[in-house]
Amino acid sequence: MRFLSLFIFLLFCAYALVARWYFVCQIRGLCGEEQQVEDIRLKTLKLTEGDSVILQGYDQFAFDSASFQPRLNRNNEAFLDTLAAILRANPGRNMTITAFYRDSERDIKPGFFENIGLARADQIRKLLMKRGVDQARISLDHGLSEDAGLKEPLLFSLYDPNNIPRDFEKVVFTFKNMTFSDANFEYNSDVFKPGEPFKLYADSVKTYFDLNPEGILRIVGHTDSIASADYNLDLGMRRAQSARDYFRGLGIEAKIVVESQGEERPVAPNSNPDGSDNPEGRQKNRRVNFILNTAEEYQNALEENKKILEDAADLN
Repeated sequence: MRFLSLFIFLLFCAYALVARWYFVCQIRGLCGEEQQVEDIRLKTLKLTEGDSVILQGYDQFAFDSASFQPRLNRNNEAFLDTLAAILRANPGRNMTITAFYRDSERDIKPGFFENIGLARADQIRKLLMKRGVDQARISLDHGLSEDAGLKEPLLFSLYDPNNIPRDFEKVVFTFKNMTFSDANFEYNSDVFKPGEPFKLYADSVKTYFDLNPEGILRIVGHTDSIASADYNLDLGMRRAQSARDYFRGLGIEAKIVVESQGEERPVAPNSNPDGSDNPEGRQKNRRVNFILNTAEEYQNALEENKKILEDAADLN
């Protein structure tokens, strides 16, 4: 009797499996690779330089929610191949990758990066580096998307590194030239309260100096344009000094140089073209830059800064 009951139960299970397969695969048509949902993307991706369009009509890249790894299709690969070829053939041009993130992704901070947009831009940069493009030629930017679907997550723009306005700066976000926002400070304060991305970065810097004790760390403070230039210069210096004290607290004994650019080197407009306030731009400008140099690189940087000041004096 028990055997018969077990036999009937097994027959019922087999029937249920066959019935489910028939409904899902034959009626709904959801089985097999050929029945996968089509990945439809906007063909609006382009490469620009100023007002000129260099490449256009490519598929947009795609990022799943909370992921900084792109989902690449063949068209994306073709775009990257062409883009890398353009950069290799034009050493006088660098590029900025701007990556966006959804409002629901605001609190995601992968690794050293303070938002997932920067992490996405960095992943695309790595794909270009594999294609022979020097990392230092690609700067990164980020922004909050107004589109919850993130249908257009990336912008690509070329620029002439020798023709950037003196009072403007491109940010590369690499280990040896990393930037963190004023999220690590209270408003209008030099009290340093590092977030998790900075703590991870600082621990890696300590390891770097354990292996390279002769290296030099430059810390440069920046502000937005609110308040006077003198006040901002002082605030940038106080924030740089606070960051230096944090590194000293980790036991780093290498040479640390602190500087302030105040409001003089924005990375984004502090105001909109119509004169209204630009909170996102000001927030990007309130930052601290960490630059790892060899002694020779540091000396070269001093000479370059001296030349910039002399050129500015000549113009005045």
